[in-house]
Amino acid sequence: MAKTTVTANKIAAINPFETVRTQVDKCAEILKLSPEITEMLKNPLRELHVSLPVRMDNGKIKVFQGFRVQYNDARGPGKGGIRFHPEETIDTVKALSAWMTWKCAVVDIPLGGAKGGVICNPKEMSKGELERLSRAYMRAIAPYIGPEKDVPAPDVYTNGQTMSWMMDEYSVICGKPQFGVITGKPLCLGGSPGRDDATARGGMFTIREAAKALKIDLKNATVAIQGYGNAGYYAAKLAKEMFGCKVVAVCDSRGGAYSAKGIDPAVAFTCKEKTDSVCNLSSVEKLTNEDVIGLDVDILIPAALENVITAKNARSVKAKIVAELANGPTTPEADDILYAKGVHTIPDFLCNAGGVTVSYFEMVQNACMYYWDEAEVYAKLDKKMTSAYKAVLATSRQYKINMRQAAYVISVRRVVEAMQMRGWV
Repeated sequence: MAKTTVTANKIAAINPFETVRTQVDKCAEILKLSPEITEMLKNPLRELHVSLPVRMDNGKIKVFQGFRVQYNDARGPGKGGIRFHPEETIDTVKALSAWMTWKCAVVDIPLGGAKGGVICNPKEMSKGELERLSRAYMRAIAPYIGPEKDVPAPDVYTNGQTMSWMMDEYSVICGKPQFGVITGKPLCLGGSPGRDDATARGGMFTIREAAKALKIDLKNATVAIQGYGNAGYYAAKLAKEMFGCKVVAVCDSRGGAYSAKGIDPAVAFTCKEKTDSVCNLSSVEKLTNEDVIGLDVDILIPAALENVITAKNARSVKAKIVAELANGPTTPEADDILYAKGVHTIPDFLCNAGGVTVSYFEMVQNACMYYWDEAEVYAKLDKKMTSAYKAVLATSRQYKINMRQAAYVISVRRVVEAMQMRGWV
């Protein structure tokens, strides 16, 4: 049995959660929110810590630590991914759950924010060990989630297979199929068409709108992508296919590659699969992650982890557009520097909201037991992302604030309105 402890309103003292709190403070100042409301917005409603004993292939029991944070459900059930990562922390999970809250609000879907994580290294675990860990995690959090309470999804180092195991375990607990408890599932288990590339495709829709506003010809635009996981690969693929952009640089945790002639996204993906890194591409210039941040390109797409653009390197950014497919890639200090430089930043919880939007579509389809085709999913996603981007841009111009602050103004205002109508404040 997993040991389960529930705590409430626990405050993290380090990044990235402090970044969230700083961003909320800035937004509260713009909206002139009361100290009481501001304090509620700076803390999660619920925080769950679990200990997960798992029998490993060698017969020994190993205990893993896991988390689930439900940040704010004023607008609807919690929504947010589950990460398996060796450096996972509760501070990161709290920050991500907060960003999920604002993300759902900015695209105006009726969900709140949540996030989960387990401290483990999936690369060192067998398929059987990962399945036993996935099922143990679901057993631990099952009393606190559900289709009408909190619906998890895949995130870093988790995928459709992970979600299938978790969904099946929850179904066993409930004694009946419960496809709606998880999104990001395979199509054969109630998944939605268009989910695999949803995060990147949603980001492409916002890049398209930003290019229109800035009068940038995307057909001749150069792109650098920092991070080459699911979001990074699809960003490279779609930037080329949808707009004809030239992807000149890609990188991952081991290094990067640059070619002025352009890099084929599929070739880079194959290289990463076979050699574990895009830095092993042939006929390219080798780069570091730091080099990629400062490349002279039209569009820079951070698509990895948090805090890659900081006060130390923000002045080196030469891109006209920074499209944040990653969560929290830019620190508050770097935000101010980029804004002063005239760099147009599409903030994370707007730019990467395509994933949660299609997850919401999956929830709707699961509830109705009626499924749309891929073209319909993409059309609905385009409408949501385009509307959200235009609203954020208009707010940015109205208040004369950067795009992140504008996105916060829209999101926080919507969350606060729901809290007030429910009598929370």
